[in-house]
Amino acid sequence: MNTADIVIIGAGAAGLMAARELASAGKKVIVLEAQDRIGGRIHTHYKDSSLKHVELGAEFVHGDLPVTLGLLNKAGIKYSQASAAMYRYNEGTFTTNENFIENWDLLIDKLNKLKQDTDINRFMLKEFPGDKYGGMRESVRQFVSGYDTADPEKASCFALRREWQNEDEQAQYRIDGGYGQLMDYMANECKANAGQIYLNAIVKDIYWEPGKVRIITTEGTTYHAEKVILAIPPGVLQAGDGEKGAVAFYPPVKAQQEAMQQIGFGAVIKIVLEFDEAFWESKQTEEMAGKSLENMGYLFSAEEIPTWWTQFPAHSTIFTGWIGGPDADDKKSFSDDMILKEGLQSVANIFKLSVDELNKKLKSWYVINWTARPFTRGSYAYDMVNTPLARKTLNTPVSDTLFFTGEYLYEGPAMGTVEAALTSGRDVAEVVNYGRQ
Repeated sequence: MNTADIVIIGAGAAGLMAARELASAGKKVIVLEAQDRIGGRIHTHYKDSSLKHVELGAEFVHGDLPVTLGLLNKAGIKYSQASAAMYRYNEGTFTTNENFIENWDLLIDKLNKLKQDTDINRFMLKEFPGDKYGGMRESVRQFVSGYDTADPEKASCFALRREWQNEDEQAQYRIDGGYGQLMDYMANECKANAGQIYLNAIVKDIYWEPGKVRIITTEGTTYHAEKVILAIPPGVLQAGDGEKGAVAFYPPVKAQQEAMQQIGFGAVIKIVLEFDEAFWESKQTEEMAGKSLENMGYLFSAEEIPTWWTQFPAHSTIFTGWIGGPDADDKKSFSDDMILKEGLQSVANIFKLSVDELNKKLKSWYVINWTARPFTRGSYAYDMVNTPLARKTLNTPVSDTLFFTGEYLYEGPAMGTVEAALTSGRDVAEVVNYGRQ
């Protein structure tokens, strides 16, 4: 019989953090992961070539984040500064600017005066109406969609205000060998304390009563535990009955299921292109742009795939594309080849090259459509107006038996990050261990 004190469903950052903490505290832990690998929305792909690894999922440490950096330091995993210049390409011109949204100070001032929360789209239409502010409204829409991968018609003004006033753009890091090292470290710590991790274990049904849980996978394997921690992305928990990856509860947990629908969960598609040279650093590009782009880290545009970044300060031949929010959701049914074609056309338009030229330079490519994947169904969470109340419900254990964890349950300025996931995983482990909230 597969029996444990605690079964954790999901081996992403939150699930592995909880497993590590609980196993080290002497609990018998089983982790069930639906995919054929650990990491969840972290996926470092290792290659036997000049390109040693690529980040297909989470890539950056966004700030001096105590839990993430503390864990990296404890594991002896090195990380490096990733701060770099931001450029905007618009109608043939490359510009750098601290704020790409006009009237930024006025926007923040009006947000600070807001007394009742609303979505950012409605706020912008009310506070900045008419043609005069048309460009500003579009810039905000692009920023919320791209950076937060959120739907501007749903994203909370209060949450965005908190995020925008706590950003530290100078403190950006990359993990030298990729985020996968951190996932491996936590998994190994769990296993070193007798924890078990099973891959390709797709949970279908959870039968529960206080202090007793029976979990059944699609293969018919049954697991028994006193408690279960659901470290599953919101998009999967929001999936309808019968959809791949959906989990059914017996008896239903109606309040939690209703609360889950109040969690915003974004859409994103990431494109990683490896070329035979960093042509954006070439003399030809410098002449075309009228300036050197050697220090370019991020590039924003109005192209079909609008956001791109380099590996600066490393002078790599990797160019990464990103599209988020409703625009990414609109493309979730596109084939990888279709998305690649749009990516190459976007790069060609920006750098005044032909797609044929780019294809000749292209050595390898990856399209990661996180929204279309059945065990992720999206990117990362964002707050809607009713999310704070929903988060309170989901952070409250159900009969000291069912527990939820994930970056969407984090309450702080680093929303939607690995830091948020690790913090939530650590906190739920403490609640399970000691009954504190």
